[in-house]
Amino acid sequence: MKIKTLTAPVLLAFMLAACSAQSDKDAAQGAGELLASDWQEITDTAKGQEVNMYMWGGNDNINRYLDEWVAPRLKELHDIELTRVPVSDAQDFISQLLDEKSAGKTAGSMDIIWINGENFKAAKDNGLLFGDFAGQLPNFIEYIDQDAPEISHDFGEPVEGLEAPWGKAQFVLVRDEDKVENPPSSMDELAEWVQENPGQFTYPALPDFTGSAFIRHVLYETTGGYEQYEQPAAEIDDLESRLEPMWDYLNDIEPYLWREGETYPESLSKLDHLYASGEVAMTMSYDPALAASEVLQGRFPESTSTFLLDAGTLANTHFLSIPFNSSDKAGAMVAINEMLSPEAQTAKLSPENWGDLSALDLEKLSPEQQQAMNEVDLGGATLPLEELESNRLPELSSDYIEIIEKGWMENVAKE
Repeated sequence: MKIKTLTAPVLLAFMLAACSAQSDKDAAQGAGELLASDWQEITDTAKGQEVNMYMWGGNDNINRYLDEWVAPRLKELHDIELTRVPVSDAQDFISQLLDEKSAGKTAGSMDIIWINGENFKAAKDNGLLFGDFAGQLPNFIEYIDQDAPEISHDFGEPVEGLEAPWGKAQFVLVRDEDKVENPPSSMDELAEWVQENPGQFTYPALPDFTGSAFIRHVLYETTGGYEQYEQPAAEIDDLESRLEPMWDYLNDIEPYLWREGETYPESLSKLDHLYASGEVAMTMSYDPALAASEVLQGRFPESTSTFLLDAGTLANTHFLSIPFNSSDKAGAMVAINEMLSPEAQTAKLSPENWGDLSALDLEKLSPEQQQAMNEVDLGGATLPLEELESNRLPELSSDYIEIIEKGWMENVAKE
C-alpha cells in the first residue's frame, strides 16, 4: 500500500490543530484542578496575580467604587492587582470572547466580566465561561440564598454556578420635582405628560440596557401584563401581533420626545447628562439609589427624586463571571469572593460609593452586619427598600430581549 505523504502546508495545519487541541485539553485540566482545590490553595495561588475586570464603564460612581474601594482592599488583603477595563456595552466583550474561542486563544486578557440577561445566555450557550465556580466561594456559601429564583436563574436562564450574584437592581424613574410636580403613575399618564410637556422626556436608544428595560415596561402595560410572557417566546404563535400595542405607544409619543424623537440618546449616561443639564425633566435608572448618589456628587439637582409605576417595575440580579480563557482564574475567584463580603456589599449600598442593592440574604448576616447595612443612609432621592420590594416585577427571559430590540429598530427607529 502506498502511503501518501503530507505537503508542508497540510502538515503545518495538522500540527497547529494538534497543538490547539492539546492546549484546550491542558486548559480544561487546569480549570478542573482549580475547581477541585480547597479555598486555601486557591487564595495561595491568587497572590500576586493581576486581574482584569471588564465591565460597563458609563457611571463615575460605579467606577470610583471599584477603583477607590475594591481595588485597594484586594491589594491589601490578598496581594491582587485589580484593573478595571471599561467597555460601552457587555456585548463588546462577548463578541471578543467569541472571536477568541474561534481562534483557540486559551490565555485571554479578561478575568472577570460583569454580565446578566441575554449576554449571560449568549456566553453560556457558546461555552465562553469558566465553569461552576460560585459554589467554591466562601461568601457565596455563607451569605447568599442560593435557592432564591433571582439567584438561581438569570432572566429565566439557570445559572448553574457559572456566575455569582453581585447586586440586585430595580428600575425607577427619576424626576426633577421642580418640573414634574405630580409624577405619572402609569404609561398612559406618562404619555399624557409627554404630550403636555414636549421635549422634556426621552429614553436611551436600544440596545442600551436601561432603554430596553423602559420599553419592557411599555410592553407589560400596553399588552395586558407580564404573566403571558412567562412562557418561552417560541411558544407564543401570535407574539408579533401581541407586540403591536407597544410599537403604537412608542410611535405615538415619539413626536413629543426630546428633539421630536428624531434622535435618541445613545446611552443612559447621555440621558443622565441631558437631565443634569436641564434639557429634560426626567431620566431613569436600574439602580434605585443611583440618583441619590448623583445628587450627593453635585451632578443632579437637589430637587431630584425617584418614583415607581403603580403596576410595579422590573427587578433583577446582576452577576460576575469568569471567562473560559481567563489567565488568572484563582485571582478572579478571590476577587469575586471579596466583592461578596458583607463589608464590600455594605459599602456598595451607600450612595456615597454606588447605591447598589445588596445581593446578600440579610437573614444570613450577623446582627452587627445587619445593623451596619441598615444604618446606610440611602439619601432623600431613594425610595424606602420596603416600597421597592413590594413593587417588584419579574424580568422577561432573554429570548424576548433580542426580539424586542430588533423590533424597536424596525418599528420605531426606522419609522
